[in-house]
Amino acid sequence: MTKFICHDPDRIIWVRCPIGSNMYQIIHQVLIFHLSSCTSKSHVCIICTKKTIFGTYKCFMGQNTPQFILNKLPVSIDKVETIATLKASAKAMRALGELKGVAQSIPNQSMLVNAAVLQESKDSSEIENIITTQDELYKALSTNKIVNSAVKEVVNYRKAIFFGFDLIKEKGFIRFSDLNDIQSIIVENNAGVRSTPGTVLKNDKTGELVYIPPQSKDEILELLTNFLDHFNTESDVQLLINLAVLHFQFESIHPYYDGNGRTGRILNILFLILNDLLDIPILYLSSYIIDHKPDYYRLLNQVNRTGEWEEWILYILKAVEETSNNTVQKINSIKKLLGDTIEMVKEKAPKVYRKELIELLFEQPYSKIDYVIEKIGVERKAASRYLKELESIGVLKSIKMGRQVIYVNEDLIEILRRD
Repeated sequence: MTKFICHDPDRIIWVRCPIGSNMYQIIHQVLIFHLSSCTSKSHVCIICTKKTIFGTYKCFMGQNTPQFILNKLPVSIDKVETIATLKASAKAMRALGELKGVAQSIPNQSMLVNAAVLQESKDSSEIENIITTQDELYKALSTNKIVNSAVKEVVNYRKAIFFGFDLIKEKGFIRFSDLNDIQSIIVENNAGVRSTPGTVLKNDKTGELVYIPPQSKDEILELLTNFLDHFNTESDVQLLINLAVLHFQFESIHPYYDGNGRTGRILNILFLILNDLLDIPILYLSSYIIDHKPDYYRLLNQVNRTGEWEEWILYILKAVEETSNNTVQKINSIKKLLGDTIEMVKEKAPKVYRKELIELLFEQPYSKIDYVIEKIGVERKAASRYLKELESIGVLKSIKMGRQVIYVNEDLIEILRRD
């Protein structure tokens, strides 16, 4: 028996849930009916014999969805390791292993890292409706001029990825303060963990409320501490299945006022590196999420509503598998272009050929004289001559940006633009 008590003393609702019935659906419908007829502007207190179902429900916030109590980790292994998820995990692990091997075959891995991180910064921000183009981003980085707020947010996200990557390489774990620093770099403020109740998540298109995250700061901090304990330590759960569980947990905690999704997606790549599944940050799931965005949010919410994990885990594993395969193809295309470019320069401009110079054009697809001076240690006139010579044989194309001339590796940019 479940009892609901409204601040109107005459409105007390008892609900009997028959054995075998779906208590979540029954109580959800009762709440909707009750709130539609409740004229009180105060909140509705819910006393439930199942404490793990709902928390405080505030009708003055217009909320039509109960707040579920978010359980701490770990999740029971039999809930997440099913025949289907284990098979999908094996396929994703094979694809990820191939990606790691192909990436190691690139002599200068910074060529991959710079391109992949910027692409992820763009895609992950696009999920949050922050829209930019690659041209805008490369121009901003090469000229140090931020042309609009969207570009600024994406550049901040890029900084946060490299910050987290350096932390993992240096320390091999993420502390609570590190997590706050990553989020702070993304949003450019130090508000930290939510301390004021009232955060709710709504459907962008319909305005329908879909989830109420934990409201108490003490509860958020307790859940974050538990999350980091499991993020930093080995688990009995298969690694990629655990990645799906951890991503769900962080997004459900929703610890910050802003930047939760982007912080959570950075944690995904850091988890892969921490567990030696990748050496460098080159696999990002944001492009897959963009292509399957409704399912991403539907399945996140489904786990919260029903406690059923399999479909969500299969979604994340499919994202890892497909993104790994696509990234392998992209890397192979970059390797081929690098080899072709080397041969072209050796044949058509042998006097300017230097291995470091060609690699620079792949590290920085939008290059300039200062980059050449720093990379290979030549004087300004020589650096200018090298870039002009490479343009004359069709390797680069120059564009004027203010007082600066930027040299673009257009063939590489075309590869990076491919989905």
